[in-house]
Amino acid sequence: MVYCCCSNKLPSTAIINFQGYSSLPIGRSHSNKALHYLLLSSSHSPHFLPLSDKLQTLSSGCKFASLSLRSNKKSIYAETGRQGWDVGKFLKTVYFFNAPPSPAKLFEFLVGKLSNSTSNEPVKEMATSDIILVVGATGGVGRRVVDVLRRKGLPVRILVRNKEKARKMFGPDIDLVVGDITKESTLVPEYFKGVKKVINAVSVIVGPKEGDTPDRQKYSQGIKFFEPEIKGDSPEMVEYNGMKNLINSLEKGVGHRNGKLIFGFQDSISKELAWGELDDVVMGGVSESKFLIDHCGNEYGGPTGLFKGVVSTKNNGGFTSIRTRNFSIPEDLSAYDGLELRIKGDGRRYKLIVRISPEWDTVGYTAIFDTVKDQWQSIQLPFSSLRPIFRAKTVFEAPPFDPSTIVSLQAGFYLMYSKFEFDGKLNPTFEEGPFDLPISTIKSYLKDPITPRFVHVGSAGVTRPDRPGLDLSKQPPAVRLNKELDYILTFKLKGEDLIRESGIPYTIVRPCALTEEPAGADLIFEQGDNITGKISREEVARICVAALESPYACDKTFEVKSVIPFSEPFTVDPENPPPEKDYDICFKTLKDGITGKEVAYQSPVSV
Repeated sequence: MVYCCCSNKLPSTAIINFQGYSSLPIGRSHSNKALHYLLLSSSHSPHFLPLSDKLQTLSSGCKFASLSLRSNKKSIYAETGRQGWDVGKFLKTVYFFNAPPSPAKLFEFLVGKLSNSTSNEPVKEMATSDIILVVGATGGVGRRVVDVLRRKGLPVRILVRNKEKARKMFGPDIDLVVGDITKESTLVPEYFKGVKKVINAVSVIVGPKEGDTPDRQKYSQGIKFFEPEIKGDSPEMVEYNGMKNLINSLEKGVGHRNGKLIFGFQDSISKELAWGELDDVVMGGVSESKFLIDHCGNEYGGPTGLFKGVVSTKNNGGFTSIRTRNFSIPEDLSAYDGLELRIKGDGRRYKLIVRISPEWDTVGYTAIFDTVKDQWQSIQLPFSSLRPIFRAKTVFEAPPFDPSTIVSLQAGFYLMYSKFEFDGKLNPTFEEGPFDLPISTIKSYLKDPITPRFVHVGSAGVTRPDRPGLDLSKQPPAVRLNKELDYILTFKLKGEDLIRESGIPYTIVRPCALTEEPAGADLIFEQGDNITGKISREEVARICVAALESPYACDKTFEVKSVIPFSEPFTVDPENPPPEKDYDICFKTLKDGITGKEVAYQSPVSV
């Protein structure tokens, strides 16, 4: 081991022995040349050659004592204790990773980890974007959704086809992107950056054959029957292909209820990473670790990763860790709330370090977690709890953690000679000797309770066109004329099924006939696709926004209508409007898995 004078307790002399070379005494004035010669003489010298000059940065700040090279030795020894240092492992470690640092930076990085300075300054919580995207924002329901969100002060972005119409409707300050869900090429990935939730109010356009009145009375009321026809793109293009394009564009941003697998073995899915050891051998220690796959080691008898080794404090060492090579494409986990590890604990404390920069010697966003001995457990580490650490110190001015640019992971088992974790804190589970940590999976997760990420405005009646024994004379025009309207309800149902199959937490709202009446009437929520009636567009918009925040609405499909019959217009007194509804009362009654394809009839729920 080469000693720096960073500590006054270190010996003033050291003997370096390298296999195959005779003894070469070197004084302090020649120490740079000796180290340079040593590295060039190794089997890896072609790789070291461009870096050799950088070593002088390290050596110029340290006082090297008398050095000599002795022949026929396999290891480099520190005179104190005579413990061996594995040069081959050192070189292997450095060159395993994609972009190895200069040895000077590597030594400086690792020596810095022994710092025990303290700080009581609080760490700021890392914030992430939480934009709500409204698709179909200029339609009857969509524009009201935007108004509700803006009144609540929530961050809104709208996806529209007609920019001028949208600017005129919402003003110049709206966050607006232009695209058409029927044309996948127009859905630019940048449009969805920062989007966590979506309300989709896009619908195929249906209008009366003979045209509407100047003030769109036929469109607005939804009461009197007019012979309808499809205007514009077909139901297949809008309701099915458009839905497929939208889901594909959103998938990375809004997240899946079961998270995203980063490493491990889950059900029939497996994903492996290139892990390498980063032990205290790089600073002269003798600890060692490895990472391997145990093909029958998980809790169900299947494969698992295994991080194992032996930790020693000899030669001023005392840590082992494994680290992935930099990902070729950074992981975008901005849709999620943190990382979850499924492990079998050994009662010790570990670190997980997440890096968002490809640089070697840079801030690592760090979390510490404790394990329970001989017990499989799921450890959730919220992104908001990650602490920016550099050389064992918190970096309070570090940029916020960005989960969209994760470039590597480092699972660190640090049993340091100084017994410090970071900022001078002790590791209470400090213990030398062997360890092993089975790691079944590392994945992202959505925090509980999970709320909908995708709220879709569908239509009542989508399961009825082919329902046997149905009295069509009592059904809405779309049910009776499904075939004539290019199978509008058939494709609406197919679009719904795409949402349910996507893995995205969702709510599907199926309103009955839409009107321009004000919100405020009592409502009936039902599942099973049986009811007919009317409901105001304003009410539907409020239901959609409320669903975004309700775990009771998650993964539910339901129909909704007003208790007011078609024959009675609904009005409110502007001076005495009805109170805001608590829609959670309705959402709590809903059940999973009911779409209207079932035989069982579900009783309506009145509010």
